[in-house]
Amino acid sequence: MRNFFLTTSRLGFSHWQSTDMELAQTLWGDINVVRYIHQGPFSDEEVVERLNTEMAQQAKVGAQYWPIFWKADGTFIGACGLRPTDEPNVFEFGIHLRPSVWHQGVGMEAGQAAITYGFNELNAKKIVTGHNPNNIGSQKLLAKLGFEYYGKEFYAPTGLEHPMYRMTPVMWAARKY
Repeated sequence: MRNFFLTTSRLGFSHWQSTDMELAQTLWGDINVVRYIHQGPFSDEEVVERLNTEMAQQAKVGAQYWPIFWKADGTFIGACGLRPTDEPNVFEFGIHLRPSVWHQGVGMEAGQAAITYGFNELNAKKIVTGHNPNNIGSQKLLAKLGFEYYGKEFYAPTGLEHPMYRMTPVMWAARKY
């Protein structure tokens, strides 16, 4: 079992480790997981690069798209978390879930935990996020989490304009679930 630095009722958040290549490959090497963020599954080299980037971000700013697991049995189910942006104390929220846990409320549960961590532990002044315009599931999740739409940005890996959203500490405190 992994050590968890953050938990919810069902989930445990850990940190990526250099020995996690197999877990990373099951996530970012799965076309069903990455079809809205990348043109095809990540190559082995891209998975290694992604894993190294996540670990470097954790070391530098204390945030990454953390690997998440079922607390009950330690099964790896995806990644959810925050990454730094070019703006100080502004983080980007992201979530990548394995298909076996889709439609089970994991996105909402993990998203709430990661965003709360961002505001309470990382002192984020804002959290931003976006989604592929064809990913209606992500659009619905961001709305449920309380993000506010503010415009579109071009995302080179998909070649599309992605709707963009933001969350501030005041918005987070006022959310109603």
